[in-house]
Parts: sequence; C-alpha cells; structure tokens
Amino acid sequence: MRIAALAALSATLLSAASASAETISTHVLDLARGVGGRDVPVTLAIKQDDGGWRQLATARTDENGRVRSFGDQVTTQAATYKLTFDMSHYGDTDAQPFFPEIDVVFQVRDPSIHYHVPVVVSPYGYSTYRGN
Repeated sequence: MRIAALAALSATLLSAASASAETISTHVLDLARGVGGRDVPVTLAIKQDDGGWRQLATARTDENGRVRSFGDQVTTQAATYKLTFDMSHYGDTDAQPFFPEIDVVFQVRDPSIHYHVPVVVSPYGYSTYRGN
C-alpha cells in the first residue's frame, strides 16, 4: 500500500512538473519574405508585484523562426509575461527597421497548458495572436 501511494505521488509530481515546464513558445513570421524570421533575439520576462519586469530567459529563433522552448529554468505560473523581440539587426547587420524592438505582453491564466505567442512582421507593421 505504501509503495502504491509513493508511486501515485511520484506520477502526480512528474505530471505537474511536465505541465509547468516549457509552456511558452514563440515564432517570428516574416510576411515580406514569406519565411520564418531566423536568428532573432527574444527575451521572456515576468511582471513583478511592483510593476517592473524580471527577465526569465533569452533565446534566438531557429532557422524556421521558432523558439520552441525557453529552457528548463522557466516554470510557468499564472502571471503577466512579456516577449521582447530584438529586430534591430533582423535581415542583415545594417538593417534599420521601423520597429527595432517589439514587445508582446500577455497573460497566462492556466499554467498547465501551452502558450504559443507568435509575431507576424513586415517592414512597417506587426501583428500577434495566440497560436497553438
């Protein structure tokens, strides 16, 4: 009986850990080029009680423009988050984009589900949505 209880507790803890780890991802979609925006630096931050932001992790988009995970150090909780996309050199090192930085602020209400928050970019505009 005791072993069964420990096994059940272990399964519950493992399930909770997997549900809360790596539940935020993003994607940069370049409308002008028709491709994913590769090599874009992205910062994930969480809003603090005092209204400031605390950086949780940084990543760069892969060859398809995706950040699939911000790593094991990020444990998602119900809170307000901000993704900051550094577009200052997107496309080439001499780029001078109209929007050099894009901030996307969103709320996680249920940390047990995945949140995919892409940004669609063009030279003079951007849009975002909750993906899957």
